[in-house]
Amino acid sequence: MFRVPLLIAVALVIAFGGGILSALSVLNASVGFGAIRLGVWSAFPQAQTDAADPYAKSHRAKAGRLLYGTAEGLTFTASHDENGHQLIGTCSYRIVGRTPVARFWTLYAADAAGRPLATRAELPGSHNSQSILRKPDGSFEIAISPTAQPGNWLALPDAGRFSLVLTLLDTPAAGSSGLIGLEMPRVETIGCGNE
Repeated sequence: MFRVPLLIAVALVIAFGGGILSALSVLNASVGFGAIRLGVWSAFPQAQTDAADPYAKSHRAKAGRLLYGTAEGLTFTASHDENGHQLIGTCSYRIVGRTPVARFWTLYAADAAGRPLATRAELPGSHNSQSILRKPDGSFEIAISPTAQPGNWLALPDAGRFSLVLTLLDTPAAGSSGLIGLEMPRVETIGCGNE
């Protein structure tokens, strides 16, 4: 007597629950389809255009962020090191190399929601292309660590998992034709804990 209504109720719960969870998963996973990957860095160049898919538009509306226009800039995110390990606040890292050509770039560590990690006011919580020391060949090395490091140092609070956000402003990389052959800096692990 109650078997058929029970089976219908279970089917509806699975259908609606699965649909809602899959939609939330897609909205929280990225800013849309069409990601490009350069080493450990990923970007979504179509997210800021009218051609963006519905998920990208929903993600942008949910986050309440304005994205850069195609000619303005491109944001790259790295959440893993070169060996594929998740970036964690108890480890130390270094970014080595150079960025693609850009008039200006910024770098900071962010939480899962994309917000910059909070550091004490006197510690360097971000860097930009005009504030770092460079080698004679134009490359640079930035240490990312919870403890102070010589040279370019990005202070890292013990915040668990995090991502690095590199924004290139006024760059040919923002156009789809400029993505081929770009050189991105490497994200290498120095050590974790007391190593």
